[in-house]
Amino acid sequence: MPGTTASERPADSGEERRGPLIITEDERLLDDLLRLCAAANALPQVAHGLPARQGAWESAPLVIVGDDCAHRLHGVLRRPGVILIGPDTGDREPWRQAVAIGAERVLALPDGERWLVDRIADAAEGIGPPALTVGVIGGRGGAGASTLAGALAVTAARTGRRTLLVDADPLGGGLDVLLGGEKEKGLRWPAFTESRGRVAGAALEEALPRLHALRVLSWDRGPDVAIPPPAMRAVMAAARRRGGVVVVDLPRRVDEATAEALAQVDMGLLLVPTELRAVAAAQRVAVGVRQQLTDLRVVARASPERHGHGLPPADVARLMDLPLAGELPWETGLLVDLARGVPPGAQVRGPLARFCAGFWERVGANEGRAAGERPVPAPESDARRAAEPGPRAARPGRSETAGPDTASGAAAGARAADRDGGRP
Repeated sequence: MPGTTASERPADSGEERRGPLIITEDERLLDDLLRLCAAANALPQVAHGLPARQGAWESAPLVIVGDDCAHRLHGVLRRPGVILIGPDTGDREPWRQAVAIGAERVLALPDGERWLVDRIADAAEGIGPPALTVGVIGGRGGAGASTLAGALAVTAARTGRRTLLVDADPLGGGLDVLLGGEKEKGLRWPAFTESRGRVAGAALEEALPRLHALRVLSWDRGPDVAIPPPAMRAVMAAARRRGGVVVVDLPRRVDEATAEALAQVDMGLLLVPTELRAVAAAQRVAVGVRQQLTDLRVVARASPERHGHGLPPADVARLMDLPLAGELPWETGLLVDLARGVPPGAQVRGPLARFCAGFWERVGANEGRAAGERPVPAPESDARRAAEPGPRAARPGRSETAGPDTASGAAAGARAADRDGGRP
């Protein structure tokens, strides 16, 4: 008789997340699936057919059906998120069973174990559209990239977006210091340097310091000054899975860890002071960044000593051969505010906050896009409009799928798997 039993694992401790509904009588398969659920930190239900509890089939975040029980589910109410586990024999029968029960995928174990663990974890975590991820890079030293990154994050949080600010520059002095939260409790980068594979997004968010309505991943004052590339990949993938907005303060030199961060970035902002030497320095920075990131835009920043007398922003963008994301005027009193512990972007009527508000307003249409899609660089006409006086941001155009084959949805899925730590 069809029925439902609880997993033999211990009762939910509060840390385990509601897992899939497993339908099978094959004990060996059940043992394998329970092991994979444990790896995903998810507590499953187990049934031998349609579950006895009303609504369990419809409400489970994911349903995993063994091919031994698939025949019992013919004619069942169709729903998304059904996976059929069948032997890799080349037989067409599992595919016929999958069509009969509305399964979205036929999977063989052990080959599909890594994919299935990620799928279970995604379902248990309630994954939605990935975060819109913006990286900020200084065109030269002292350009103010950390300040802009902090202001973008503060402004995004003020508008109600779920926001995470990531300090990917170990030599930058710490974004928690910039935001006046160096004494705030929470984990810093050294706690994540051993991370590999998949990091739970919810656990990451809860572990980080909360400053000005956003979460911050920064550095402590210890001697560690390196992020292993696998740790950067795992942490950035976890941050993106939480949705909302992720802002990353990036170093100018692209090492392996920075390349991993850039692989997760949707749009890069290269902050370039409006002076010729700064443009020359930024051109060298852009060479390394553009090898990893296709959507890189210029933010032209007026310098205090050249305010009103520097290169026109449109000329800066033209010399850089990059789209212009906007002009950032010099803000009198900004350094004094920072020294007093006022976070960047807190002065809502200041040029910095206005620039950030305009930026998020213009790129906001890209939030909630499908996984693997990126905002496209602003067309030249938008760059010219952004160069007009006042803090403006370039409007994104259409979205295109990231990955080596932009015409293939499978390539987009592979790209998403890479971001979640699935690369060798």
